[in-house]
This record gives sequence, C-alpha cells and structure tokens, in this order.
Amino acid sequence: MDNVAYSPSGLARLSMLLGAPEAAVRLLISILLGFPVALLHRYTLYGKDPTRQHLFFIACGLSIGYWNYDYKILHSSTAVCVTYLVLTVLGSTGLSVIITFFFNMTYLLYGYYTTSTQDYDIKWTMPQCVLTLRLIGLAFNLWDGQKRDEELSNTQKQVILKERPSLLQIAAYAYFPGAFLIGPQFSMRRYLDYVNGQLTDRDPQTGAIKLPDCVSVGLLRAFIGFIYVVIFQIGTLYVSDQYLFEPSFQKLNLIKKCLIIGLWGRINLYKYISVWLITEGVCITFGLTYNGRDSEGRIKWDGCANVKLQTFETSTQFNHYILSFNINTNNWCAEYIYKRLKFLGSKMYSQIMTLVFLALWHGFHSGYYHCFFMEFAVMYFERDIGPVLRNSEKVQTLLKTRWEARILAWLFLKLYTFVFMGYALVSFVLLSFSRYNQVYASLYYCGHVFFLSYPFLAPYIKRLIGQRQEHQRSHQE
Repeated sequence: MDNVAYSPSGLARLSMLLGAPEAAVRLLISILLGFPVALLHRYTLYGKDPTRQHLFFIACGLSIGYWNYDYKILHSSTAVCVTYLVLTVLGSTGLSVIITFFFNMTYLLYGYYTTSTQDYDIKWTMPQCVLTLRLIGLAFNLWDGQKRDEELSNTQKQVILKERPSLLQIAAYAYFPGAFLIGPQFSMRRYLDYVNGQLTDRDPQTGAIKLPDCVSVGLLRAFIGFIYVVIFQIGTLYVSDQYLFEPSFQKLNLIKKCLIIGLWGRINLYKYISVWLITEGVCITFGLTYNGRDSEGRIKWDGCANVKLQTFETSTQFNHYILSFNINTNNWCAEYIYKRLKFLGSKMYSQIMTLVFLALWHGFHSGYYHCFFMEFAVMYFERDIGPVLRNSEKVQTLLKTRWEARILAWLFLKLYTFVFMGYALVSFVLLSFSRYNQVYASLYYCGHVFFLSYPFLAPYIKRLIGQRQEHQRSHQE
C-alpha cells in the first residue's frame, strides 16, 4: 500500500527528471499539444464551415485548460459569458467598454487575491490574465467600429468590428488552443478573418482557399524556442534564484555581483522567450499569423510575433527590450491604455498610468510595482540623456573619428543593458520585498542610486558633455 500511495505519476517523474515544477511541465506539454491540434485542424477543418471550427477550438481549448486547472477553468467561461452579456445589453458603447474593463480586471484581481503565494504561481489566473486583455480589447474594437473613419488611427482601422460577434465566436476566440494559456494576444478581427479563410492565398484559377505552407516555418520557430529552453535549464543549474542568497554570492565584490545579476536576469528572460517562441510556432502552424507578403513576394508569418530575437540579442538600450520583448502585450497597452489617456495632456502621466496598469495586471506582489517603477526611471534617463549625446559635438566627433571609441561605446552600452536589465528584474522574479530587498542590499542599491540621482545630476552631466556651450553657440548664430 505504501508503494502505491507514494508512487509518483509519469508527469511527476518527468518533472523530477527535468528539474522543473510539475505545473511548469504540464504547461509546456499543453503548449506542445497545440501542434497535433493544429495539424488535425489543418487537414480536416481548415477553410471549411466556421461554426465547426469554432466548436473544435472551444472543445480543444477547454480540454487542455481542464487538464491544467480542472474545474477552475470555468472562471474563464464566466468572464466570457458576462462580457458577452454586457456587450449584448449595452451594445458597442463607451459604457460597455468601461464595465467590461472593470469587471474583467476585478475578476482577475479577485483571482490573484484568493490564489497568490510568495512564489510565481501557475494557476487559473495565468490564462485569465491573457483573456482579460482579449475581452477588454474586444469591447474597445466594437466601440471604435461605431466611429467615423477619420476618427480612427490606421491601427484601429485594422481591428475594428462593425458587428458584435456571437457567443460561440467569442468563446472560440477565447479558447483558441494555440494562444489560450499564455498568449500571444491577437484581435478578434484576425481570428474571424482566419476562420473565414481570409488569412491565406487563393487559387488564381478557381478562387479556392489554399492550404498555407506554414508547417515547416512553425516547427522551426518552435525549435528555436526549445534551444532557449535548454539554455534556461542549464543556466539555472549554475545561476539559480537561490544562488543570490548564498554566502558564496554575498562574498563577491560589487563588479562580479553585477555581472552575475546580469547573467541571472538574461537566463530568466530566456524562460519567457522560449515559451513565446513555441506558442508562436503553434500559431504559425495553424496559419493564424499570416501577415501578407514582403517586397519580394514572400509570405510573412509574423502576425503574432511576440519577440524580435535579433533586436533582443543586440540590445544596447532598454527601449530595444521594450520593442523586442512581449511585443503583443506592449502593443496592446499602447493602443488600449497609453493612447486612450491622451486626455491627461501629458505623455509622462500616460506612461505612469500604463505602467501602473501593467503592474496591477500582473498581480499584487510589490515586486511587480517596483520593477515597473524602475522601468520608468530607466526610460526617463535614456530619453533625457539620449538627445543630449546625439547633439553633442564632442561625443559625435569622437565617435566618427576614432574606431576604438565606437567599440568602447558599444561595449559599454551592452554591459549597461546587460547588468541593469538583470538588476530591474530582481524584484519582478523574487516578488516579495524581503527577498528582493536582500539582493538589492547586497548590491548596495547601485541601480537605484544611479537612476534616481540622475534628475538631480542632469544639469551637471549635460554641462560636462558640452550641451550648454553648443546651446549658447546656436543662439549666437
């Protein structure tokens, strides 16, 4: 009896073999299930009756969700049904946007409040946070669909909806198996175009829908994701979260600690990049990511891209990370939060409110709020000092005339982003104040001192690099 009682399941044995939590292994397997589901859809339902496709996606998404979160998956069904009810009763109005926004955010925060622990949780709130943005965006797109074309931006024109989708369509959009668990975000307009066979080429002779040549592209993208999974797993063996609290780390000098924090942060970013690449591969295999053709006539499959690897790996500014990391969520926040706050009359206020929303969307842990506060401080620094350096005759002359200066500048910027990205991530990953504050204390709060003192030192720094003299000379001319 004892042997039976304590015999680990196959999933538990696999998690022990991989050295990863069972919930994380289950999540990864669930993401990978998207590939056989995509292939089954491709050869049986693609381009056929939309209603059957909707039912197929709902059945697959709910089944995968139930395997991960059992009956708690019904929380997402509640959000879908209430949102549909609001949109039906109130129509495509600003009031429906407000109620949809507050209901879904409140429901998500209720989930965080009732389930959160001191660690990063893989619970029903994970797909719920993806769904929250999806349903809020749906309400906005319906509201925008009632406006005149001249009132809309080009981006809004691409995603607006003139008519309210049915409950079946919204549910299928919510449970789409390639993106239900962790994203990526995409619009209802893209989903409807997909099931109606508009995201593909057609036979020039008959006009029939052609099966897209996307399977190899999707598998390749997922393969790259697996490379990042391997790097992450190996990296955590040497630089784990726990290592930051060990005496061997505490005994290092500040420079070594900063370099290790940079390496630790990079490894943690690879965890997110790996699963985003795999889910993108699934969406490509479905054919959902069709994005037209490039100038040379080649099909672009980047309609749901969530990371730009080249930009990410060659980053020399924090803004490069924002442009290349979690792209769809960042774009969503830009479209539905930042740009909608124009009435505040200040880009800075809009940015602050957007970052507060992002922190709240992640949960109640203080680490999220601290991390986005650090992002604000870093971006303020870069946006303020960047134009000064570009307009400095001293700096630009040095960079143009000395090749070694260009190399040193590039190395400095790489080191700067490498170290301080890891520094900012400390609170995001460790979550609780007692844990991340212990790490920051061991680093003597060097990042806080550097970025928070900049606004007070800025006049002296600008004078040092020659801006004042150039400013005076331009006025004399």
